[in-house]
Amino acid sequence: MQQPQLLHEEKVFKDPVHRYVHVRDKFIWDLINSPEFQRLRRVKQLGTSFFTFHGGEHSRFNHSLGVYELMRRILETFEGRIQLTYEEKLLCLCAALLHDVGHGPFSHSFEKVFKYHHEDWTRAILLGDTQINRILRRFDEEFPKKLAEVINKTYDNKLIVSLISSQLDADRMDYLLRDAYYTGVNYGNFEIERILRVMRPQEDGIVFKFSGMHAVEDYIMSRYQMYWQVYFHPVTRSAEVVLCKIFQRAKWLFANGYPFSQEPVMLLPFLQEKVELADYLALDESAILFYMQLWRKEDDPILKDLCARFLDRNLFKYVEYNPRDFRLLAELKEQFQQAGIDPMYYLEVDTTSDLPYDFYRAGEEEERIPIMLQMPSGELVELSQKSEIVQAISGKRRFDYKLYFPLDKVMALPGDLSRKIRERLGVMEDA
Repeated sequence: MQQPQLLHEEKVFKDPVHRYVHVRDKFIWDLINSPEFQRLRRVKQLGTSFFTFHGGEHSRFNHSLGVYELMRRILETFEGRIQLTYEEKLLCLCAALLHDVGHGPFSHSFEKVFKYHHEDWTRAILLGDTQINRILRRFDEEFPKKLAEVINKTYDNKLIVSLISSQLDADRMDYLLRDAYYTGVNYGNFEIERILRVMRPQEDGIVFKFSGMHAVEDYIMSRYQMYWQVYFHPVTRSAEVVLCKIFQRAKWLFANGYPFSQEPVMLLPFLQEKVELADYLALDESAILFYMQLWRKEDDPILKDLCARFLDRNLFKYVEYNPRDFRLLAELKEQFQQAGIDPMYYLEVDTTSDLPYDFYRAGEEEERIPIMLQMPSGELVELSQKSEIVQAISGKRRFDYKLYFPLDKVMALPGDLSRKIRERLGVMEDA
C-alpha cells in the first residue's frame, strides 16, 4: 500500500467560510492544479441566482475546495475512533474534491435542454483521457474506478459513501454555509463545529450523538429554508426559464438550417448531439455568455429577444398556477398565439419541489439514508423518532407551481387583447 507523499510545505487557501483550506498531500495538490479542476473556476455554483442575490457569484471551485476541507476535518475527528487505511482516506478526500468536476455551464438548465447529466461527465473525467485520470492512476490503476463508484454511491464501503452522499454530508454542509455566506442570507447557517464534534463513524455510515440532536435539527431547518428562500426563488427560476428557452431556440434554429451570422463552433457538438469529453471540458459560462452577446444581434426575433432579456435582466414575470387548471393554460396558449407571442418560448409552467428530510421507506425508488442518533446506551434511533421538529416535516414533499410570461409583451398588445390576457393571468395593469 502506498504511503502519503507530503508536500515540502503545507499549502493553504484563504476561505471565507472555513477560514483556511489545508493541503498537505501532493496527490491532492496535483488534482487541484489539473486543468479539469481549474475549469470549475469558470462555472458558478448557484447558476442564475446572481440575478436575485448579487453576491452569489462564487464558483464550483470554491465549493469543491470547501467540501474537501470539511472532509479533511471529519477524518481528523475520526482518528482513534475507526481505523481507515491511507487509500480509504484518500478516496474520501478525492471524492469530496472531485464530486462536482463534471458540472457544466449553467449546469441544470444546460442539462435539461441537451439531455446530459453532470454525474455521467464526472465519471467520464475520472475514467477518461484526462490529467485527473493520470494523477489518480499514479496511486493505483484501479483507483479512478473506485473513486467513480464512491461518487456514484455504488462503492461497497457505506461509510465512505455516506460521508459524501447522504442527508447530512460534507457536500451539503459546505454548500448551505457557502451559499448563505455569498447570498447574504442567514437561513443556511448552522453549528458546523458542533455537528463535527458529535459525528461518529460506524461501519454502515455516520451517526450523531443524541446530545447533538439540536445542531442536526438546526441543519435540517437551514436546508429547508435555503431551498425555498434561495434555490427556488422565483426570480432565479425566471432566469432559468429564459436560459432554457435560449438553448431550446438555438437548438431548433440549428436543426432547421438557420444561418447563424457566426457559426457557434463551441456549441456545435451539442447541437449535433455528438459530444466528446474534450468538447464538454472546453465549454464554460464565459463561452455561453459570449454566444448570447452574438445572438442578441441575430435576425431571429425570438433568439435575439431572449438573449437580450437574459443579459439585461429583463426577465419573465410570474403568477401562482394551479396545475389542475388545464383550461387556463390552453386558453392562454391560444391567446398568445393569436397575439403573435409564441407560447413555446414565452409561456412556461415551472414546478419546484423539495423533500427536506425523509427516512427509508421500503419499495421507494429513491432510497434516503436516514440520519441516526446514537443514544447514551449506544442504541441507534432514527432522527424523527426523537425530534418533534424533524418529525413534523419528515416525508412531506412541498410543491410550488408558477406560470412565467413576458409582461412587457402582453402590455404592448392592443388594449382589448392585452386586457383579456391580463384578466386570465390575474395581473393588474401596474404589476
